[in-house]
Amino acid sequence: MIENVMPNETTIPLMPCVSVSETLDFYRCLGFEVVHEQTRPYVYLALSHRGFHLHFGTAPAQLDPVREDGGGCLVMVDEVAPYHAAFTAAMRATHGKVLTSGLPRITRYRAGASRFTLIDPSGNSIIFIQRDEPATFEYGGSKSLRGLARAVDNARILIEFKNDDQLAHRVLTTGLARHGENADPLDKAKALAMLIETATVLDRPEETAPWRDLLARIPLDAEQRGQVEAVLRNVAQVPLSAGPEAEGEESVS
Repeated sequence: MIENVMPNETTIPLMPCVSVSETLDFYRCLGFEVVHEQTRPYVYLALSHRGFHLHFGTAPAQLDPVREDGGGCLVMVDEVAPYHAAFTAAMRATHGKVLTSGLPRITRYRAGASRFTLIDPSGNSIIFIQRDEPATFEYGGSKSLRGLARAVDNARILIEFKNDDQLAHRVLTTGLARHGENADPLDKAKALAMLIETATVLDRPEETAPWRDLLARIPLDAEQRGQVEAVLRNVAQVPLSAGPEAEGEESVS
């Protein structure tokens, strides 16, 4: 215990900067204010956005932004959705699209999710987390669930918290093969919708047609259809390599 010290500390992350111009362009686009800009005798940048600050210094010579292991920062907020909406709107205004692949980029926001990540040009991850997010997660899916429902929950965690669409896709494919025949209709519909989403993200949209046909044949009431459409809305946020970014929303016929 430190005696005679008031507990009013403030921490500010200091992350590596590979390119001053690319870093400033990225964060200015998102609405950050550049408080300090220095390139000599060494790089030091100070940026602020509303109530938090990000600082950047000279990157180590061996740092490769592609590995995305430069640094990171957690930003705790009351609600993450407004931040994601503001950042994606800013990207559209500047770039004509949402940056969802490569560097820099933003991970997509799924309805009801409690976090998303900004990855900047130096490979730093700025993770926005909702304050009421559960303290623990059951990787592998909730133990209170069984069969396809557990696979769907596992895939959700992989997508939202690990940004691992490849593994989520595999989990959903395996789950449908093992449990799809006798699964609850809503669980099956969610699994198919998430497969459509992950296949699109993985740039394999040609795989989605059979799943869309299966999904269209599953009987759902209005409330269930709304849950599935919430998943499919994420597909509209994913730009396809063969053309411009998709617009509008998908619907379950």
